[in-house]
Amino acid sequence: MSLPTTTAQWTIEEGQNGSDSLKFDDSAQIPELGDHDCLVKIDAVSLNYRDLAIPHGRYPFPIALPVVPCSDASGKILATGRRVNRFKKGDEVTTLFNQGHIAGPLTPSSVRTGLGGAIPGTLRQYGVFGEDGLVAKPKTLSAEEASTLSCAALTAWNALYGLQSKALKPGDVVLTQGTGGVSLFAVQFAAAGGATVIATTSSEEKAKKLKDLGAHHVINYKSNPNWGEEAKKLTYDEQGVDHILEVGGPTNMAQSLNAIKIDGVISIIGFLGDTPRDQPSFSECLNHICIVRGILVGSRMQFEEMNRAIDANKIKPVVDSRIFQFDEAKEGYQYMWDQKHFGKVVIKVD
Repeated sequence: MSLPTTTAQWTIEEGQNGSDSLKFDDSAQIPELGDHDCLVKIDAVSLNYRDLAIPHGRYPFPIALPVVPCSDASGKILATGRRVNRFKKGDEVTTLFNQGHIAGPLTPSSVRTGLGGAIPGTLRQYGVFGEDGLVAKPKTLSAEEASTLSCAALTAWNALYGLQSKALKPGDVVLTQGTGGVSLFAVQFAAAGGATVIATTSSEEKAKKLKDLGAHHVINYKSNPNWGEEAKKLTYDEQGVDHILEVGGPTNMAQSLNAIKIDGVISIIGFLGDTPRDQPSFSECLNHICIVRGILVGSRMQFEEMNRAIDANKIKPVVDSRIFQFDEAKEGYQYMWDQKHFGKVVIKVD
């Protein structure tokens, strides 16, 4: 069977028009396969808030427009370059968010290898990726489930385990915020790791779903705006929370600081909130004697560790009940922008 030479794909063009910035091309040229490259037939792609932020002009990291969007995908290898030794034809794989982040800390050069931003991403039928930028798919997951791992899942894993001196231990207390992709994965990973999980949300319906995923306590942040103090009261001897995944940015930070334990870790992974004038100052980190850490997804080594844990614990990603087809990509973007989803929004690529 001859290999494809063109691919259907979506591209974000210049502009800040949201999903209207997405343009469809049914015959884009597939790059020539290099010695260390793999040709991947993409089966499924999932969306992240970052994918929505880029066409709205709200993304703070490197972008090179026009670009094929999205970082997260699962697929099957159709062909490999002459010197590829990590994979073979037929292997099922997922994509690494920052293609150059193999292990250890990020570097200025690896930050510039983000799929769907700095370099062409995954919202296409076929893609050529370096073998180092691919990870074997967990055996226990479907293609749709595995397509959710590259960004949200790995970010949650890095928040809990990436700072090795403070890696999650059984008995720790973890606080998650809301029901976005990162937060849902964090609930599952923390519960599997033997932690007590406190989650915040805005509705009783979502609270039930969080408890079904493993949350031990759920605080409604709308009816209890001082949820940070409430979370601290739920910890042993009211000492505070060991790990907080901060997804709201400055608008939430004051409450996170109220909840954190001495020497605890707040991992900032989101930029959803506005930037108020009265946001906490850097000195608050000293006042609360805690670590505040900004993270950008994670490395391939962490991805592989996470996938082993997913298989061992039979963790199933939360996928929204509506799966979009490839030609419905714009609708998928708008569906997520309108916050109609619970769990990851997935686009199936035929």
